[in-house]
Amino acid sequence: MSGPDEVLDCRGQRCPLPVINLARRLPELPVGTVVRVLADDPAAAVDIPAWCRMRGQEFVGASPDGPGYDVRRLG
Repeated sequence: MSGPDEVLDCRGQRCPLPVINLARRLPELPVGTVVRVLADDPAAAVDIPAWCRMRGQEFVGASPDGPGYDVRRLG
């Protein structure tokens, strides 16, 4: 599997800032883009997949090499 197309560094930010930053950035990117959200807030592990379900985006999974979560823009 290839890496993300873009990395959004939200380390050091607390809930809900990583999700807010993802929600602001994703519409600016082409459909199909994979964004890795780097977030060390434990709440991000729940918040990011939940946001994807609510907003119709694809939660690809947690990155194996750190506190990151991959999201694919579907539309």
